Amino acid sequence: MKILHIAAHLGGGVGKAHSALCQADAPGLSRHYLLLEEPRDPRYANEIRAVGGTITVQPNAETATRLMEQADILQIEWWNHPRLYAYLCESSLPATRTLIWSHISGLFAPYIPTGLFAAAHRFLFTSACSMEAPALQTMSPEIRASLGVVNSGFGFGASAEPTEKRVGNVGYLGTVDFSKLSPDFFEVVDRAGLDRPVSLWGDVDADSDVLRRAGVMRRREAVYFHGHCDDPEAALRKMGIFLYLLQPHHFGTAENALIEAMSLGCVPLVFDNPAERAIVEHGRTGFVESSVKAATKRLNWMLRHPDAVMTMGREAARTMAETRTAQKTAADFADHYRAMLGEAKREIDFAAILGETPADWFLSTQGNARTSTDLSGAARKGTLSHFAHCFPNDASLRKLSATFTR
Repeated sequence: MKILHIAAHLGGGVGKAHSALCQADAPGLSRHYLLLEEPRDPRYANEIRAVGGTITVQPNAETATRLMEQADILQIEWWNHPRLYAYLCESSLPATRTLIWSHISGLFAPYIPTGLFAAAHRFLFTSACSMEAPALQTMSPEIRASLGVVNSGFGFGASAEPTEKRVGNVGYLGTVDFSKLSPDFFEVVDRAGLDRPVSLWGDVDADSDVLRRAGVMRRREAVYFHGHCDDPEAALRKMGIFLYLLQPHHFGTAENALIEAMSLGCVPLVFDNPAERAIVEHGRTGFVESSVKAATKRLNWMLRHPDAVMTMGREAARTMAETRTAQKTAADFADHYRAMLGEAKREIDFAAILGETPADWFLSTQGNARTSTDLSGAARKGTLSHFAHCFPNDASLRKLSATFTR
């Protein structure tokens, strides 16, 4: 069976997921990745090649059409990347059996254009939380039958025994930016009055709002920024409590860092957000709290009850080992692929669904929300400035920015 993937790139969580997936695939299935950008970090691309996957970067139209015609399944790795919109809307794509795997939740901006649900043979989310989206509740039974969930976050293979020493180590690993991290993270730490500083692992800009917020803490020494983590597994093996407090409208789904931490026996404390709630079972594999006050109280309770936390850590690791593995994801995909082989190929008019200009494509992700209108700002993924970075001097984006700022 030949699977052709279209992806903007193979970095971050998407690259990590596909590297593990390729290693878990059954014999007889081949994966070919058509990338729209040169990989900035070639690590996962190299791992995919090492286990037999094929990667083609920015192919010409003739090569891409040939690959699509030869494929049994075309799998689109979906998130609101400007180059993906441009490729789908501006290329003459042949008829295919199309599966879209969404790496954003769609519950908040960036939203998933609803026309994609009916256009694809299968539309799969990476978290069950996406099934809560209001737009899905009014879909026809036929369209809902084509929706599903295939996990993209996997734990580490060997767990780490929870210990009382580990329980005393509280930490966070992930995106150190308020696009993901909640500003209330620092209020919880401040109120908790911990004996040891909380470790934060992840890249952080020198002029970051996160550093400014940490700088006005009542107890500035209560947090310690380690910076980029070359070995996440080693860092997580030292933690006992994973303080994963995210802002309520983040676009994450599979939450790799959370799953990896739990797989190593860390007990998470999270806010009551959809993606985290789909992973953490309150009182069994971690704690889900709905306010700063409740999270502070729970953190202090966890530190006072190391035996209970250690028991919960073992349960978290066992649950991740049963439910969040590349082998299970590979098997779930194989089931969808086999079912799709009996369906006829068809063409999809992506421009009719997504629009014809970069401004149309950006607006299709926003609903009634609006992000920064500064075209020259940092090109963070999916923002208007990201679209402007990919399409410099585009008239539709300039006009859109001017409309927003009136």
